[in-house]
Amino acid sequence: MAAEFQIERAANLEGVAHGFFGSAQGAHQFGYGGPGETGAVRAMRAGAAGAIAPGAKVITPHQTHSSDVISVEHAWEDTAEGRPEADAVVTDKAGLALGIVTADCGPILLADAEAGVIGAAHAGWRGAQGGVLGNTVAAMEALGAKAERIAAAIGPTIAQASYEVDAPFRAHFAAEDEVHFAPAPERAGVARWWFDLPGYIAARLRRAGVGTIHDLARDTFPHPARYHSYRRATLHGEPNYGRQIALIALL
Repeated sequence: MAAEFQIERAANLEGVAHGFFGSAQGAHQFGYGGPGETGAVRAMRAGAAGAIAPGAKVITPHQTHSSDVISVEHAWEDTAEGRPEADAVVTDKAGLALGIVTADCGPILLADAEAGVIGAAHAGWRGAQGGVLGNTVAAMEALGAKAERIAAAIGPTIAQASYEVDAPFRAHFAAEDEVHFAPAPERAGVARWWFDLPGYIAARLRRAGVGTIHDLARDTFPHPARYHSYRRATLHGEPNYGRQIALIALL
């Protein structure tokens, strides 16, 4: 590998093989849609899986900002094309490193250690609002988990101080979601707000009955040495951007 993996872990997932992988000064890029040769990306993903669970197979869906969840029984090939489409994966099988790639959206890793059931979900605001987190919990419960026993960790995500939005964006949300918006300075006479995506994700997890929630509180936007960021790349006019990966596995 070009650099040692930067791995962050959540206290409420202690005892469960997992990790949130950073960019290591841009040396690590885990998304097939990002820059780099396909084979190198595949090798990077396999290396990350091996770092948390030696021998585990990488299982990541083709993400589409949906609310769809796949219950994984068997490994599939980690290829750039042809992977099942979904934004969350769950399993009760050992040796599968469930993964989600992100670049500002929320990576959420979940586990009911007692039941031996895990999940990984990708939640931007659309996915969270559309129900991907509740659907993930329901899919885990179908495998024997109990919501109140599930520990969920929110990995590096764009934070409220970095997520400026406008009135059309705010109009997507209900009155009960006002708590996740804070006034931002007007620009060109147009009202703006700061949106708390991690807080919104946490609220959706609580609505789903999740027992413990831990937010790593890592903002992807202002830390180019540690994280890829779609918004940062867009503001800088960069033609492409990288992705982090979050992985969880049963040993």
